[in-house]
Amino acid sequence: MLIVQKYGGTSVGSVERIQAVAQRIIKTAREHSVVVVVSAMGKTTDQLVKLATEISTTPNRREMDMLLSTGEQVSIALMSMAIQELGQPAISMTGAQVGIVTEAEHTRARILHIQTDRIERHLKKGKVVVVAGFQGITSREELEITTLGRGGSDTSAVALAAALQADQCEIYTDVPGILTTDPRLVPEAQLMTEITCDEMLELASLGAKVLHPRAVEIARNYGMPLVVRSSWSDQPGTRVTSPTRQPRPLEGLELTHPVDAVEFDTNQAAVSLLRVPDRPGIAAKLFGGIAVQQLNVDLIIQSIHEGNINDITFTVGKGSYNQAIAVAEALLPTLGENEDANLGQPEVKGDQTPIAKVSIVGAGMIGRPNVASGMFTTLAEAGINIQMISTSEVKVSCVISAEDCDRAVEALCQHFEVNLASSASLAASASPVSTTPLPPVRGVALDRHQARLAIRHIPDRPGMAAKVFALLAEHSISVDMIIQSQRCHQVNGTLSRDIAFTVTQVDADQAQKVLEQAMGELGCGEIVVNKAIAKVSVVGAGMIDHPGVAARMFEALAAEKINISMIATSEIKISCVVDEEQGTQALQAVHQAFGLSGDRPIIVPEPLVVR
Repeated sequence: MLIVQKYGGTSVGSVERIQAVAQRIIKTAREHSVVVVVSAMGKTTDQLVKLATEISTTPNRREMDMLLSTGEQVSIALMSMAIQELGQPAISMTGAQVGIVTEAEHTRARILHIQTDRIERHLKKGKVVVVAGFQGITSREELEITTLGRGGSDTSAVALAAALQADQCEIYTDVPGILTTDPRLVPEAQLMTEITCDEMLELASLGAKVLHPRAVEIARNYGMPLVVRSSWSDQPGTRVTSPTRQPRPLEGLELTHPVDAVEFDTNQAAVSLLRVPDRPGIAAKLFGGIAVQQLNVDLIIQSIHEGNINDITFTVGKGSYNQAIAVAEALLPTLGENEDANLGQPEVKGDQTPIAKVSIVGAGMIGRPNVASGMFTTLAEAGINIQMISTSEVKVSCVISAEDCDRAVEALCQHFEVNLASSASLAASASPVSTTPLPPVRGVALDRHQARLAIRHIPDRPGMAAKVFALLAEHSISVDMIIQSQRCHQVNGTLSRDIAFTVTQVDADQAQKVLEQAMGELGCGEIVVNKAIAKVSVVGAGMIDHPGVAARMFEALAAEKINISMIATSEIKISCVVDEEQGTQALQAVHQAFGLSGDRPIIVPEPLVVR
């Protein structure tokens, strides 16, 4: 049995900690073959970055890779010595010596393939192989040293496990596993015993720092079992369950097709509440009423406010349409009238024109900006208008006219090189393997590093979303939530909608600049930016089978008088944008509402000390 273990910077932050970790490795090596991946000691990387910025305000990226890769070289040498001192043969190897071959992209390279022959020779001799994480080398004649970017040691470990066809990859850290939320904000956060790869991808993309999304992508794509455990205790930690291992080429390891299935659902009907007051509790009332009727809601989209009103649109199965309309109309009198008569009054809008939801499914959608834009462009080229958009790490969905469904699926399969006949089997194989029933909500996350951009009055015709997001993708700007308003406006005789989306705060100014330069081409109104937002999300693969999850989340926020400015959902995630100053309060309220808090706070054990 082959085990790959990864130890982070805090786990190897001192000689005493390295010696403690060496003892743990020895225990595993008595029964299994072991490959160990380590990060740089403690704050070494931060210190090296500080040195570089003292020399240059804009350090050369190649030289930064040369500099930062030295941190792991110290760790592997010391770790190998510590293992040898305990009587176990070991050898340290850099990323280049191992044969981790990457693309020639300094400071953020992706792994192309791993030449495993040298590692395998040492393993056959009974050695523990200690590998420097976070780094690789190009395959060109220059043999340039590269680094993988943030979370690179996680990525190295899971990639090595996949290439070696290991039985398991264990990620050791300074917390006991994956918790239901950030324990610094909610001390009562509890340890999860198990989580699916798709759930972990969502939480990782939302800022959960225990695992990097790229590492989870590889685990998902190659069916690699992951375990996250504490370096300082023998507790079992959290198991990240992967889909059944599927044959997949190891060439282009991190550049494999991001889309492995195209799905569609023609059993959809949409209901909208238009021009509802923009105040806390509206969404809670609506979806509370729907939950009472035990109606399963699929997509929920709340667009950005206009004045002091909002639109909320949701989809249900066709058989639930009449009940959903009845609930919405019964709620309408409780909303009151809008103070500004020029904005119009609240209205329920139902449309029985057949619609379909078309989705692309894969891993790491948000981190690859050309995936969503590729979907929108493909639909535009087929002359298909998009009515609603929903995005997540594992799926991008568009609501379109049902009569366009077959053409859309065919075009998307062709563009993403997916065989339609095999898409269903691929989607089925991606279903998580769990030993227990899936809870409706597994974890709650807060992202305070996003900004919201709104494009006002963009023409409502095929291709507009494609233009917007292809433009952003050209500048490597990744987009998270995307909301396209349901209500159309007449602007100079042209029907238009608003499109809002979120990006990281770091990308906000560039995104605004790019879009403002294209306003003439897009034919849109102003570009509005808001950096003072927070996004709170619940994630759970079981929520699709539990009506009322959205209602409970909205009710928790309403009870704290927290207004929701945007809502977007997928099958396993519900995200709400709120004011930045209410972000922590929102996280705590939602975490409590789903009963995720335990009786006592999680206590992180002190590191073991070798005497």
